[in-house]
Amino acid sequence: MKKFISITLCILLTITLCSCSRGFERFNKSYTDLFDTVCSVVAYDSDQKSFDKHSEALYNELDSYNKLYDIYNSYDDLVNIKYINENAAKAPVKADKKIIDLLLFSKEMYELTEGAVNICLGSVLQIWHSYREEGKALPKESELKDASKHCDIDDLIINKKASTVYFNDKKMQLDVGAIAKGYAAEQAKAFAKEFWSSALINLGGNVTTWGVKPGGARWIVEIENPDRSATEALRTVDVVDSSVVTSGDYQRYYEVDGKRYCHIIDEKTLYPADGFSGVTVIYEDSAVADALSTALFILPIEEGKKIINSLKYARAVWVDKDYNIINSK
Repeated sequence: MKKFISITLCILLTITLCSCSRGFERFNKSYTDLFDTVCSVVAYDSDQKSFDKHSEALYNELDSYNKLYDIYNSYDDLVNIKYINENAAKAPVKADKKIIDLLLFSKEMYELTEGAVNICLGSVLQIWHSYREEGKALPKESELKDASKHCDIDDLIINKKASTVYFNDKKMQLDVGAIAKGYAAEQAKAFAKEFWSSALINLGGNVTTWGVKPGGARWIVEIENPDRSATEALRTVDVVDSSVVTSGDYQRYYEVDGKRYCHIIDEKTLYPADGFSGVTVIYEDSAVADALSTALFILPIEEGKKIINSLKYARAVWVDKDYNIINSK
């Protein structure tokens, strides 16, 4: 699954007494077995027992997305993305609504990002994943070009009414890493709003928030600085009912002959994007923010600005290779 960034969450302790007086306390919980990263939730609840019950419900909800969107592991007879990759070229595969909705949303993001985010790039991404795991060499260009012939998103056939997925290309493979965590975070937020009026969910750096803290304080999120020699965060933002998502080249990468190659692949070049050190998107919808952070990391700055400025209330911060900061409007 996608992402590579670490975002430090700073909770304002000055409102603790206020929260207690209103009957709500601050609680937090971490999960270490979801989405191949450390996930956490911070929420205000009436007491520990209530929070434990609600955080367990949240975990179960997130775990369902974690297993459904997994491209590497099977879970008994569960039809997940891995199963679809192995069978959808043979015949239409009936899939859970959570998968169908994700795939339909992914097609929307393909259009919004002008093709920069393509979940059908799996055949190319698998090659890079294999070479990155070995960490010794770069893929052959001919190998990448051959795989790129099987990435046409129009060959992904989704029948919403029948809830089926079919590949019109026998070598097509899905990889939802650029979208899955943000999409899961957004769905989990809708789920958890049923019992928490104020909370923050962090799926390995994909941060989404809703509500204000007792006393009216907003959520504070620190964006990690791509410059590893820096002693301070890149920026501190205060948000409410918004998400903060970052893509960068400083967490998941490998080096060949002294050059760093990150995991975010540009479909046009078939090689890792290398225009920026990091891109952060702040937007109300975590799923859209996740897709946009990847797209803006790949696209030239002016194309990225055009997309981000087309969305009301969306904000973005680019950090170039020299660690200069560029802001959207």
